[in-house]
Amino acid sequence: MLDSILQLDRKILIFLNNLGTEKWDAFWWFITEQKHWIPFILFLLFLIYRKIGWKKALVVLLVGGALGGISNEIVDLFKESIQRLRPNNDDTINQLIRVLKNPRSYSFLSGHATTSTALTTYLFLHLRKYYKYAFLAFIWPILFAYSRIYLGVHFPTDIIVGMFMGVIFGILFFRLSKFFFTKIKE
Repeated sequence: MLDSILQLDRKILIFLNNLGTEKWDAFWWFITEQKHWIPFILFLLFLIYRKIGWKKALVVLLVGGALGGISNEIVDLFKESIQRLRPNNDDTINQLIRVLKNPRSYSFLSGHATTSTALTTYLFLHLRKYYKYAFLAFIWPILFAYSRIYLGVHFPTDIIVGMFMGVIFGILFFRLSKFFFTKIKE
């Protein structure tokens, strides 16, 4: 069963990765850079601040920072425990895909997918009651995660499991921030 899942994973990676062309490489390089998403996250935090005030927005910011740090640490634990080679480092597949980046760390699970989905879920849960189209924020982790397949550094299961973990982390930290909200005096 696991072998058939891993074979399908490889086939999907090869298909999706080979959709790439040089014409789109610069776009996906831009998308995959974490620093390019900072203005977007700050914009979401600003929207939250406008609706809930500075004290609660500060809680959202601090808990969100903890969420980012903790999710990265958990991802690193998974990577070091499982030690799955990235596609770009796997000699059985790297000749079949377009490799645009060559990180040496392990693949499972994707930190980009986990943390971006965790932060998006967390911020979405704070925004959803105030903004009808808050769900559009999920475009970010989808693009961010796909960029890792495009560049040849993650398998689809790295992304899917990472996004699933991100949703769980986002919900847990949202609940934590709501607990801290009860401690704030208006």
